[in-house]
Amino acid sequence: MAAPGKRIALLGLSIECNKWAPPSTKADFLSRTYLSGEALMEDARAAAPVMQPETPGFVSDMDASGPWTPVPILLAMTEPGGPIEHGFFEEFLGEIETGLRAALPVDGVYICSHGAAITTESEDPDGTLFRLVRRIVGPTVPIVATLDLHANISDAMVDFIDVFIGYRTNPHVDMRECGVEAAEAMRELFAGTRPKRAFIRLPIVPPTVTMLTAGGPYADLINYGAAHKTARIMNVSVMGGFAFGDTSKNGLAVVVTAREDARAAHDLAVDIAHLGWKNRERFRTRLTALADALAMALAAGREPTRPALIFADVADNPGGGARGNTTYLLEALHQAGAKSVLLGVFNDPALAAEAHRLGEGAAFRARFNRDETNEFSKPFAADARVLKLSDGSCIGRRGTNAGLKLELGPSAAIMVGGITVVVITQRTQCCDPIFFEMFGLDIAKARSVVVKSRGHFRAGFDEFFKPEQVIEVDLPGLTSPVLSRFDWQRLPRPVLPIDENVVWSPPPFRERDGGAP
Repeated sequence: MAAPGKRIALLGLSIECNKWAPPSTKADFLSRTYLSGEALMEDARAAAPVMQPETPGFVSDMDASGPWTPVPILLAMTEPGGPIEHGFFEEFLGEIETGLRAALPVDGVYICSHGAAITTESEDPDGTLFRLVRRIVGPTVPIVATLDLHANISDAMVDFIDVFIGYRTNPHVDMRECGVEAAEAMRELFAGTRPKRAFIRLPIVPPTVTMLTAGGPYADLINYGAAHKTARIMNVSVMGGFAFGDTSKNGLAVVVTAREDARAAHDLAVDIAHLGWKNRERFRTRLTALADALAMALAAGREPTRPALIFADVADNPGGGARGNTTYLLEALHQAGAKSVLLGVFNDPALAAEAHRLGEGAAFRARFNRDETNEFSKPFAADARVLKLSDGSCIGRRGTNAGLKLELGPSAAIMVGGITVVVITQRTQCCDPIFFEMFGLDIAKARSVVVKSRGHFRAGFDEFFKPEQVIEVDLPGLTSPVLSRFDWQRLPRPVLPIDENVVWSPPPFRERDGGAP
């Protein structure tokens, strides 16, 4: 089903915002992805794009379906971080409005959004963007949006679009497929389908480590939705949300998009929500204490017959806005004399720059966190040697980064006792083996690997470690899954798993039929 001559605007905003992290600026977006016009289209069609795969998936499927006219407006993406500086967000909205109005008329709009953005003044910039787009293009132009399953959903994010498509995998390995699904949905809307949506939010804020989709309570909801999808249903999206936004729209959400049948969308959403509520006690965190993790790493280093282990520093996950530079596990391993350990990636521009000044083979006193110190980013110093240097340019090899062009900035592998630490300049989470392999490090020969990541590493490192070899360590940090440790201000209360005696009942039927409500 081609869309001959159809003019489709492409735009988006993608960032996951942690309320407690330093504010995200325009410079953060410019260093990652801030593309408009032909530059946007060139990257979307590149062999190794810098943008995430949703838009390339949409573009490639539209290209394959027949003639169409892409109208690239502006796509802004960056690593998860703190709230967006509101002045920059307003500047971004201004660029969107100017570009989209100049492009009119358009036949459709594709929005690539994350859904867990906040600004220094607003808790729902995604909803603001969706509302703006609908106001500009009018009530009848199809709008299709893709969102991360960590999105925190507001009414505006459902009411002002026609088709809502959330990721179904965590780690996220279906981003491109979601873009393809968005293109398919757009063509279906061009053919006359008028979708209806249902939206239900539960008083459950799942800790990050409970939202894997290979198994567990969240996987059960995803699978139930897929199994009960009928010809009347276009899409089922179960959105786990992102706790650290601390917004009034936090909470596990179900969004069902139906073909014409609002009641079918509502009934399936209610069924999924009931299952989520039935399994609410399963959304509780189970982590390994530092002392136990340390004992495991030491044993793995002493006894080569034991399986190697990968330790996830889930509380210092840059993929959730953390700084990627806490030293709790590094210092404990070093003091205990741990051997054959790879640790990465540690965000410390000053340390990386010093290693580059000294050169490969240099011995020096490595001072971690000399420039950035806060509640969690404690200084640590140890004798070290520079093993290998890199400019940080690479192509993602596996998992969520596969095929993407990545820039870590000046980077170094340094030996600290029995630990090899990969130090980088551009903060990112360690979810791809290439971050070690680019230094010639052999992951298969390591007895312990430590990654600053919450879950995306599982899709990158699964060729080395089975699920039973993964250890999630309980440590302090900006992304600790122990939610009771945070001072919540806007999170809906009471809410599980923080509070007890939480109650819920399904909302009444409401028809959402696209356009402005």
